Amino acid sequence: MSQKFDVIVIGAGPGGYVAAIRAAQLGLKTACVEKWVDEKGAAVLGGTCLNVGCIPSKALLESTHKFHEAAHDFSVHGINAGDVQMDVKQMVARKDKIVKNLTGGITGLFKANGVTTLQGMGKLLAGKQVEVTAADGTATVYDADNVILASGSVPVEIPPAPLTEGLILDNAGALDISETPKRLGVIGAGVIGLEMGSVWARLGTEVTVLEAMDSFLALADQDVAKEAAKLLKKQNLDIKLGARCTGTEIIDGKEVKVKFTDAEGDKEIIVDKLIVAVGRRPQTNGLLAGDSGVKLDERGFIFVDENCRTEVPGVYAIGDSVRGPMLAHKASEEGIMVADIIAGHKAALNYDVIPNIIYTYPELAWVGKSEQELKAEGVKIKVGKFPFAANGRAMASNATDGFVKMIADEETDRVLGVHIVSAIASELIGQAAIAMEFCSSAEDLQMTVFAHPTVSEAIHEAALAVDNHAIHMANRKKR
Repeated sequence: MSQKFDVIVIGAGPGGYVAAIRAAQLGLKTACVEKWVDEKGAAVLGGTCLNVGCIPSKALLESTHKFHEAAHDFSVHGINAGDVQMDVKQMVARKDKIVKNLTGGITGLFKANGVTTLQGMGKLLAGKQVEVTAADGTATVYDADNVILASGSVPVEIPPAPLTEGLILDNAGALDISETPKRLGVIGAGVIGLEMGSVWARLGTEVTVLEAMDSFLALADQDVAKEAAKLLKKQNLDIKLGARCTGTEIIDGKEVKVKFTDAEGDKEIIVDKLIVAVGRRPQTNGLLAGDSGVKLDERGFIFVDENCRTEVPGVYAIGDSVRGPMLAHKASEEGIMVADIIAGHKAALNYDVIPNIIYTYPELAWVGKSEQELKAEGVKIKVGKFPFAANGRAMASNATDGFVKMIADEETDRVLGVHIVSAIASELIGQAAIAMEFCSSAEDLQMTVFAHPTVSEAIHEAALAVDNHAIHMANRKKR
């Protein structure tokens, strides 16, 4: 007789491991299946985010930002740092240590909460059975009252640029570059492309980003996109829009010739490394047996309702393998919601108030809808915008690039979207998300006392600007 669990989670990424811990905390006998192993054959928890995504990329971004500050910006404070050097191998080693600490921490959390780790490839069978195939091919079948599918996503590969070890890289390979390349090519001007391009541009690499779309950051508010394009250009990122990669060629095993076409015709560049960052797709291949009852759409996403239920009672799916943005925090909150539902609690997730962040410098962050989306929907809006150039704390920090843009409903005054370009936009956006979760009006934020001097005062001023009442900025004409 096979071993039975109240809950089996397939995948130990930010959705899966959070769901497993929450379920165990609620008294449910829980197991989590993970196929990722380290060089010793031990299970590695945390998924893409902790191992080759969010966390390691932020470690590299932080290190290179500090280097750039020391080399170029300390002098404004009267600090003479001299000839600053970057030890890239040490930078990468620090990144690896952070990853090891965090993934090891999840292992400790599993043990503390009584979550059983099942090492191997998980597949959902009929009747809510889960088959786990170990590295040696041995398959074991487990029974479950509930199954949570949290298989995550993988990078999209494109035929014109097949991955080549050490030269043509995906997001994982991009995190292990051990020497500063002289020339770097990036295919895709999305989150990963811009962040990885920024890492190396700060160290002096000539970075060329090829973006097939004619518009830059089309999903962002266009005020944010325009400001980002301007600032990134000043940082020597050469972003070519409408540039579609048509082929690559390895030269002497050391360089990559990248062929592309744009409005002017066929072109090519030669780079030392090429990062392919054209997006991600759900990792659902091999996840479902033919008779499991769970259905996929034409792109490989799992069909779910607003509570992440599939068409099979007791089977749920969360994270990158279902509709919605591919964001770690979205996956985690879905995992908590599903665990709560399984335990018999009422739970829901407000998909309208999920923050998005791009960790360039300055950072780009937004929550809610853009001005373009709202206008297309015919919503009457009023907009307030406040620049950090007028914020005292930002001046003191030498971080005056960017702004806060707040959009409110013209009739109800409810805040519908907040868009930030700032050195710490990732930290500020949480204030906006909290306000919107509680259905805040612009007036609510106008009446809130913000500490002075703080960068967050820009949110207060943007709220005031919605009604043309900003204090530290010349008032504009009403729209």
